[in-house]
Amino acid sequence: MDASASRAFDPAQALGRLAEGVGTGRLLHVEDLPERHEQLADWPDWVNPQVAAAVRGTGLTRLWSHQREAADLAYAGQHVVVSTGTASGKSLAYLLPILSAVADGASAASGRGATALYLAPTKALAGDQLARISSYAVPGVRAATYDGDTPADERRWIRDHAQVVLSNPDLLHHTLLPGHERWAPFLRSLKYVVVDECHTYRGVFGAHLAAVLRRLRRVAARYGADPTFVLASATVADPAAHASTLVGEPVRPVAIDGSPRAAMTFALWEPGPPPGRAEDDGRRSAVAESADLLTALVGDGVQTLAFAKSRVGVEVVADMARERLAQSAPGLEATVAAYRGGYLPEERRELERALRDGSLRGLAATNALELGIDVSGLEAVVLAGWPGTVGSLWQQAGRAGRRGQRSLVLFVAADDPLDTYLVHHPDMLLGRAVEASVVDADNPYVLAPHLAAAAAELPLTPEDEVYFGPTMRPLIDTLVQRQILRRRPRGWFWARDDRPGDHLSLRGTGDPVVRIVENRTGRVLGTVDAERAHSAVHTGAVYVHQGQTYVVSDLDLSDGSAHVTAGDPGWSTVARSVSAFDIVASERRTTWSGVSLHFGTLDVRTQVTSFLRRLPSGEVLGEHPLDLPERTLRTRGVWWTVDPALLLEVVDERDLPGALHAAEHASIGMLPLVAQSDRWDIGGVSTALHPDTGLPTVVVYDGYPGGAGFAERGYERAATWLRATRSAIAECACVNGCPSCVQSPKCGNGNNPLDKAGAVAVLDVVLSDMADPGPRSSA
Repeated sequence: MDASASRAFDPAQALGRLAEGVGTGRLLHVEDLPERHEQLADWPDWVNPQVAAAVRGTGLTRLWSHQREAADLAYAGQHVVVSTGTASGKSLAYLLPILSAVADGASAASGRGATALYLAPTKALAGDQLARISSYAVPGVRAATYDGDTPADERRWIRDHAQVVLSNPDLLHHTLLPGHERWAPFLRSLKYVVVDECHTYRGVFGAHLAAVLRRLRRVAARYGADPTFVLASATVADPAAHASTLVGEPVRPVAIDGSPRAAMTFALWEPGPPPGRAEDDGRRSAVAESADLLTALVGDGVQTLAFAKSRVGVEVVADMARERLAQSAPGLEATVAAYRGGYLPEERRELERALRDGSLRGLAATNALELGIDVSGLEAVVLAGWPGTVGSLWQQAGRAGRRGQRSLVLFVAADDPLDTYLVHHPDMLLGRAVEASVVDADNPYVLAPHLAAAAAELPLTPEDEVYFGPTMRPLIDTLVQRQILRRRPRGWFWARDDRPGDHLSLRGTGDPVVRIVENRTGRVLGTVDAERAHSAVHTGAVYVHQGQTYVVSDLDLSDGSAHVTAGDPGWSTVARSVSAFDIVASERRTTWSGVSLHFGTLDVRTQVTSFLRRLPSGEVLGEHPLDLPERTLRTRGVWWTVDPALLLEVVDERDLPGALHAAEHASIGMLPLVAQSDRWDIGGVSTALHPDTGLPTVVVYDGYPGGAGFAERGYERAATWLRATRSAIAECACVNGCPSCVQSPKCGNGNNPLDKAGAVAVLDVVLSDMADPGPRSSA
């Protein structure tokens, strides 16, 4: 163990040294979060003696209050969600009833006895839970991970013998449910289902999981099982409502945390402009700034974890920190590494071990390390940019201080409207409740293909409405019309030769992916979602894959493939597109002072029309036309219209398109303030005269078929959302607009036209007399 691990860490001293001149930025705000004291509870009498002895053997003599409460509810057969902080021992709340049921069954009768299924969003988390169960070494308990990496011979043994199977929703969807006959003995004895880190299942991914869990309940019932569901998360706003939506049945919450927590110092840091650049040119990247902070902390003996949002960003942070340490503190560069998806399991396990024993002093990671993997002992966490949600913020911050010592968290603002707003309004960051998880379990674009999958597993019958709700029958009729299902006297049957799961991805829109094929070897390098293919892998596009540059020679949409040739031409490409929308139905509306706010269904039409070739200096070499088809997305959106007479009082008519465009960009960037979304989950369009409204109109929409709930949350919190949008623009130090306020990294029009001052004036008009309509406004 490094000698620095024995000293008391002082966050105030560390911050003082950082503020003396690390990076280009400045320390804007520091807040000390108080410690939390423990609440203890006695062991329940029902715990199997062998399980109690195994767990007590780890030094655990009493439980925390929330562990006892959740374990008692699960043992009694009540669905439960335990929502307490990071490092609060949520695992034990479900492992006590699970291991007790398995051990009781193993000793009471021959055969398998009770079984349990554990579902995690990542393979690493399932592996971490397996290590925990194995460390208890309870006699008669056979546990195993079952995922895409599991060899075929091990899969058969697990199906036939394992009592605790640790897997993920994808394998449940693609393998276990379609092949349920082979899992019959396991399903017949299924007593518990654990859904860990349940806050990750939101939006479209959450709707997919809700459908998969309903399919699981239905198939389990076929074998006479009615399992108890236990869900866990450190960060979910309304745990009972969210868990109940996922499971499809009422779930009891346990939310009072009985575990202790040391004090935390939380600091907000804003990078300055890049060296030699003016403030109006934007800020230095959060990735580069975080690399300097990581370097300084590691050099000062502080074990630090730095989170970046992309795999590339993680590698850049680690490389920059190693390079700087090699110059300033030779030898320490070997104690810094990167951690992200794509590494081999043994590489990740070795990094986790080195982090725990202190030999690794600095680590740059994606959110792959955000979830409940135990990496106790970290002293500081650096966040390179807003992680997307308040939940993720506290998950990442909670990686530090996990041995009872004080910890330091540094949030480094990216060059983005939301980041800028948050570091200048600390209460909106540190005083903000975790966002409500948006899950629309009845989304027809999600539920319909799952009904087809369910029919392939077991014929659907009218009684299955208890699982899938009243929208089941209309969707079945549509599937029959499309010859996907066939009606027979015993129900509705899958009517095709292939498997329905082959057409459905839980983590996307369900559209087929486009394969990226290397011309020379025919090797498939990777895939890209169909909705992104037009802009990312069009003919002539420069595509980067794992650090290697390729040029797309042909995009074959009929074949679902993009063909690429290795080589760096010396320029990058940016797709240009045009977008428009048609209002299908305005379902909710509120009006005031010449302004109308709507929520409803839209058809968004987008067409990639050309691409730019751009040198690293930013110089544009040329624009080249493309002949790609228009894509139409039926989704949900929030939009507002304004009496043009009111706008022309504050904005010149020729500047109105730029003012609306700038307001649209900023409001897209700020929607995650009120909805559990990322700006890449949503889109927007603005126009000075829309044919459906006859008025200046700005729309922000969910970027998924059928919607994902983000726009509806924006409608319900519109005043809060748009006031923050106005503040983010007005308070930005730039003159004409920059990435911190009105420029968008994904604008199909090249951020033109934009009028920063006009956007503020337009939003002033919209916000006059505006109030949040709330969840029950009139249609």
